[in-house]
Amino acid sequence: MKRFDFDVVIIGGGSGGYAAARTAAAAGLKTVVIEGGEEVGGLCILRGCMPTKALLYAAEVKHLAEHAATWGVSAGKLSFDFAKVMARKNLMIRDFADFRVQQLNAGKFKFIRANAKFLDAHTVALNHEKKLTAKHFVIATGSRVAPAPLPQLDETGYITSDDAVALKKLPRSLIILGGGAIACEFAQFFQRFGVKVTLIQRSESLLKEFDADAGVEIEKVFRREGMHIFTSTKILDAKRNGKLKTVSFQQNGKTISVSAEEILFALGRVPNTASLGLENAGVKTENSRIVTNHKMQTSAPHIFAAGDCTGPHEIVHIAIQQGETAVHNILKPESPRKMDYRLLISIVFTEPQVAFVGLTEKAATARGIKFLAATYPFSDHGKSLIMDAKDGFVKLLANPKTGEILGGACVGPSGGELIHEIVTAMAKRMTVHELAATPHYHPTLAEIWTYPAEELAEKIS
Repeated sequence: MKRFDFDVVIIGGGSGGYAAARTAAAAGLKTVVIEGGEEVGGLCILRGCMPTKALLYAAEVKHLAEHAATWGVSAGKLSFDFAKVMARKNLMIRDFADFRVQQLNAGKFKFIRANAKFLDAHTVALNHEKKLTAKHFVIATGSRVAPAPLPQLDETGYITSDDAVALKKLPRSLIILGGGAIACEFAQFFQRFGVKVTLIQRSESLLKEFDADAGVEIEKVFRREGMHIFTSTKILDAKRNGKLKTVSFQQNGKTISVSAEEILFALGRVPNTASLGLENAGVKTENSRIVTNHKMQTSAPHIFAAGDCTGPHEIVHIAIQQGETAVHNILKPESPRKMDYRLLISIVFTEPQVAFVGLTEKAATARGIKFLAATYPFSDHGKSLIMDAKDGFVKLLANPKTGEILGGACVGPSGGELIHEIVTAMAKRMTVHELAATPHYHPTLAEIWTYPAEELAEKIS
């Protein structure tokens, strides 16, 4: 029997990689984590979830203070110190990252700072020098910012989401390319901190992974806050125009040009796999994404993948589940565990927040799944009226025969928190009848779910 240096080599020390390492080490496998990034912690901690949500919350506090008169409170002349906003964010991120470094260096497994490249199916080279062999591998190298679709954008210059969370000062005006979660979150953050924002989106509506009604609601709020938005566009050109940067695009057959101090490229991320030498290990990719089955196994049966480098959903808790699932299947191939995305959750931390779990109407229709849907607006709900948080709605999808809840959506105050009631309900396969009969305290935001539940329960006998 061939002897290997390690039972399992994990490439990448972010959320998915750490989850895999923790699980493998706890089971007694000889484990090493190899991390080649400039910083340790992974996207979520360093440049994704945590820094962006810290900045968005600061923007929300500022926005509430500016509108305090709604509740009879006088806040006086409001000012802010952007350096202090960023300093608080940096302090929090350093704490989170330091804790992850401590976890990786705790001695439960070996931790090596190096870039890894496959030489063959069981061997990786570290920084093109030292070689390691392993019986199994878990690849969890995350993602990087997608390349620009136009060479002119590279020539003109732009910032990415990675740059945006590290800005030293605010631009006076900003063009944001994109209309997904990253673009929308940054758009509202910058708009609320006084930047003149223009959002240019390729699709017909913002947040295209959600149902169109969610995008319409967010667009309404953004326009009310002073943002300029263009949808159904095709970018044609970009160039410098003195101190400004200009983007030209087509919309409804017309060519439109807009200018700003800076451009934020927010058209997504791509798997970070180019330097891994995956072809040497027999690992199949599609458009740089590692192809895996539901067991997180690649085309090389002893090599697994987790997180953004494989997808299909770039979400932290899913990366963690995938890492744990991969190691379970290394340990117990005779009783494999499969990933189940029935309870897929997606949240956008704009205000109002946008969230869904399970099926959207769009996804159910595309898959030919029959459903009944009911909605209820926050503009007619007691607690949200008290909060003056009248934008948005909740929506439930149910099986038309059994009443089982198939999906839920929330565009509204604390939507990212409220959606977890439906996550729990769906985890236990509750029906709308059961949800409608579940006691809810009054007045709370959460009781709004009972209204669409009651409507659907009456329709489904």
